[in-house]
Amino acid sequence: MHLYTIFCGAVLSAVIQSAAVVQDTEVVSASVGDNVTLHCFYDSQVSMHFSWYQQTLGGRPELLSIFYKYDGPSKVFDWMEKNPRFSVQRKEGMNHLHITDVRFSDSAMYFCGSSHSNVVEFGNGVFLSVKEVNLKEIVQGPVSETIQPGGSVNFNCTVLTGTCDGHNSVYWFRHKSRQGILHSLGAGWKHVSVSGSFSQSCVYHLQKVNLSSSDSGTYYCAVASCGEILFGNGSQLLVKGDVEDQTAQMRILVWLSIIRTGILLFFVTVCLLVYISKSK
Repeated sequence: MHLYTIFCGAVLSAVIQSAAVVQDTEVVSASVGDNVTLHCFYDSQVSMHFSWYQQTLGGRPELLSIFYKYDGPSKVFDWMEKNPRFSVQRKEGMNHLHITDVRFSDSAMYFCGSSHSNVVEFGNGVFLSVKEVNLKEIVQGPVSETIQPGGSVNFNCTVLTGTCDGHNSVYWFRHKSRQGILHSLGAGWKHVSVSGSFSQSCVYHLQKVNLSSSDSGTYYCAVASCGEILFGNGSQLLVKGDVEDQTAQMRILVWLSIIRTGILLFFVTVCLLVYISKSK
């Protein structure tokens, strides 16, 4: 009987997995002095530890907080005792990170995690972009574009500076659905800079021809200047044909969920039948 119990437990633990950790959209913008809340939701009955990590640009992830499921609300992680501007709001199903009086040094990627059985699951991560008041502003356009396969696209990134000195480093990133990390662009994309010495803004263009469904995603312009990094609000690109791909993938996920549920019910039934037969 003991062996059957171990077998059933092993099968059930393999079939049942904790749901993914869900965070905010990939970029959150704030100004110095603002108060910010980074949201984190999870739906898991087996996770026991919950954490937040901060990763500055070019740095290693740093643990901000971690707590055990049954810790009291008064428990505070050591790092947060030394940095009282940071706090967590936690209860069943959520683990939000609050940052008061935001500083420019808070610009970083923030990852929310949950763990069980020595397995750690992370959310997609959110980048907190902090800008100083009355400095630069980035305007991206168009907000969204739907293009036929084989077509072309031209994204604009306008940096409003008061004057354009041309001393900006500009980067373009793409975020695809089902991928949580921002990816720098590969071959095939053309970056063009258009600015004048005495203009009130710097304008940058991102161009590509012969688009395919793999180019779909949200494109972000990031500008680094004078020790400051600013992100635009993003431009969404949908290449037709990608919709059909997403529908097919959704059908596959539905069928996989049905099969997974069937396997779970099968093994639960087997375990119950074995238990009943052994009890007689």
